[in-house]
Amino acid sequence: MLQIRDLIWGLLFIGCAAAIQVEITPTQGEISVGDSKFFLCEVVGDAKDIDWYAPSGEKILPNRQDIFVSRSDETTSTLTIYHANVDSAGIYKCVAKNGDKEAQATVQVKIFQKITFESAPSPQEFNEGDDADIVCDVVSSPPPTIIWKHKGSRIQVAKDVRYKIMDNGHLQIRGIKKTDEGMYNCEARVMARGEIDFRMIKVVVNVLPTIRARQSDVNATADVGSSALLACDADGFPEPTVTWAHNNIVLETGDKYSLNEDGSELVIKDVKKVDEGDYTCIAKNKAGEKAEEVSLNVFVQPKITYLNNQTVSEFEEQVTLTCEASGDPTPTISWSFENRVFSEGEQSLDRNIVVRSHARVSSLTLKNVQFTYAGQYLCTASNSIGQDDQNMYLEVRYAPKLQGNVAWYTWEGNPTNISCKVEAHPRATVVWYRDGLPVPSANFTNLKIYTTPTISYLEVTPSSQDDFGSYNCSATNAMGTEYKEFLLIEADVPTTPELYQVEPFSSTAVIQFGEPEATGGVPIIKYRVQWRLPGQDWTEKEYSAEDDLNQITIFGLNPETTYEVRISAINGKGESESSPAKPFKTEPVLSSEIPPPIAATSMALKGEPSAPKIEVKVHNKGNSLKVNWIKQDDGGSPIKHYLVRYKAKYVSDWKPEMRLPNDSEYVVLNGLDWNTEYEVHVVAENQQGRSEPGIRSIRTASEPTTIPDAMSGGSGLGTGAIVGILIVVFFLLLVGVDVTCYFLNKCGLLMCIAVNFCGKAGPGAKSKDMEEGKAAFTKDESKEPIVEVRTEEEHTPNQGGGPTEPNETTPLTEPDGKAVKDDKTKGEAEVKNATAEVKTVPNEAPQTNGNESKA
Repeated sequence: MLQIRDLIWGLLFIGCAAAIQVEITPTQGEISVGDSKFFLCEVVGDAKDIDWYAPSGEKILPNRQDIFVSRSDETTSTLTIYHANVDSAGIYKCVAKNGDKEAQATVQVKIFQKITFESAPSPQEFNEGDDADIVCDVVSSPPPTIIWKHKGSRIQVAKDVRYKIMDNGHLQIRGIKKTDEGMYNCEARVMARGEIDFRMIKVVVNVLPTIRARQSDVNATADVGSSALLACDADGFPEPTVTWAHNNIVLETGDKYSLNEDGSELVIKDVKKVDEGDYTCIAKNKAGEKAEEVSLNVFVQPKITYLNNQTVSEFEEQVTLTCEASGDPTPTISWSFENRVFSEGEQSLDRNIVVRSHARVSSLTLKNVQFTYAGQYLCTASNSIGQDDQNMYLEVRYAPKLQGNVAWYTWEGNPTNISCKVEAHPRATVVWYRDGLPVPSANFTNLKIYTTPTISYLEVTPSSQDDFGSYNCSATNAMGTEYKEFLLIEADVPTTPELYQVEPFSSTAVIQFGEPEATGGVPIIKYRVQWRLPGQDWTEKEYSAEDDLNQITIFGLNPETTYEVRISAINGKGESESSPAKPFKTEPVLSSEIPPPIAATSMALKGEPSAPKIEVKVHNKGNSLKVNWIKQDDGGSPIKHYLVRYKAKYVSDWKPEMRLPNDSEYVVLNGLDWNTEYEVHVVAENQQGRSEPGIRSIRTASEPTTIPDAMSGGSGLGTGAIVGILIVVFFLLLVGVDVTCYFLNKCGLLMCIAVNFCGKAGPGAKSKDMEEGKAAFTKDESKEPIVEVRTEEEHTPNQGGGPTEPNETTPLTEPDGKAVKDDKTKGEAEVKNATAEVKTVPNEAPQTNGNESKA
């Protein structure tokens, strides 16, 4: 390229005859502010000097920092503009001189500002609802055109009045919302140069916190070591921080308070009354803060703060007991003494007891003080939170008061204790007197004194008539002295009891009598009943005297025999005279030879036993009944067995009848319904027939409350599951038994299926049939079950009764009347306090022979 240029300049030199020419490259220049650029001045011809001149006309010197001039060789010079600014713009001139020859050229330098973002921070944050001014400061020359975009689309300010592009290029959003949040594009354009640039600005919209207390009022109880939880929930953006304040003091985690991780829950430990008040929950973020009040109401359990024991003397005008209590709400105070309760304003009928209360103080006023007022009084303070109880003791000092029976009975040689009961406070000293002299003394050696804190006993053992008479008890304390006279009277034997009537049966008789008109001063101990055949010796038996005893049954009588009976009463002194003998005749026993017409009469009924006397009690856990019976008249022949049946009263069907041995005395009915009334019948049966039933009704206990298995670590199985398991186990057991019977005894359900459906009889079936045929001859035809019952005590044989019916357990009789006992019958059933065990087995058919006893 230099060769072509040299050729051109050579031609010009030849053509111009050595003229100087100047050219600047480039011919014009545009420089962006801050950029640098150079211009080359080339001279054709000989030039001694090549100089550059600024737009101001001044020659540019080599030592300038912003504009630098340098000469490369004889024909070129370079102008360099560093870091151009607007002052660097203008026309620059290059001048070449050689003597009087001069040439020049110019170049116009234009300075422009390219797009520059002076301020476009990201992110920019605003509060929701504010008018947001999104900053995007851009400079250029000429000034740029600003375009805003959001979510990839240009913002049309004409379509949404909330948007406005300000004169400075900022974007204004009126009432900015959370939905306006996101990335915004600030784009600057210079059309003249086709220049474009942009900045992405993140807009964040902060939301003012909202706050809500979970409970605006929280209740707590003071002084019980409990804690109170205050909680509030806050929302906002960014996530607000939550703090708590009380009395304008910010609370922090410590011994008294604890806060959870986000501060939303405040726990106040060991609540006291002073902790009561308003607590402020404060939620704060960049958008601002909000506060909510939570009220803590602290209640205080009642506490009795004043209650003192008091001492007063009997017959004083009045005494006032005072009880003070604290608590919030204000407690109500009441008084109680023994089983009586006194509340505010309540008075006794005689107006001697008055209760008055004011604020937290209550007074109980007792007027006309009596010794019965002494004792422990309970003050109770209660409010909706709880209650407090405290006792105080009212001590009443009073003179002795003597009590006891005035008359005492005994007889010579029999000691008795005369009781003098003393009530006194303080404790009294007791002295006994006889004929004005204190006892015991040398004159009264048969007297002794025994003393307890409340009773003084004078033991008197009369040795003669002189020991009967008056005795005096004297009690003395600081409040006074009291006397009481006691009479010691000689006891007598009772009067004769009255024998009302005798109700005879075949082998027994029931006598009814009345108590003696006079007991002789001491209780009746027993009755003596005597009976005999006319003209023979008396047979007697003594019976303990019980409450309301008015009839006695005598046993061992012969049927259709005349007897006479009498009765006497016995006390400690002795026996009364016997009542006049009353004759009676026992009834005959029904005979098998009695013709049917006679057997249907009342005469035949006399051979049947009397109804047993029965008693029914609730047994064990409450859904069992124990039925006891007492044998009455046997009708002249031995009781064979007892028949027991029962049913719930609200149903009509009876449970299966139970047959119990003749020596049984009770039976236990188990598995009954809870809280249900049952009717029980017990019938005695002998050879002649059955008695009328003894009847009793009783209700079983209520079902006890069941504690859930979870509380005792149980398995948690329900009743249905347990029943299901039992059914499965029972079914499997039946299958096992059936299979065993099939292989061993060739019987059972499997055997039936094999025979009926398969037509096969297992091995040994023939012998089995033979055994069953043999059994058919020995099988008992009776289908009724009998019940074996363990009796509580040993029974005595029938006393002198009529002839007994022989059976397999009846001992044989030798000519001398002595029974020959089988070894198998020597054991005595002696099972005491055992629950009745009922075992049903086929009853043996009754066997008869021609030698049965006849009436």
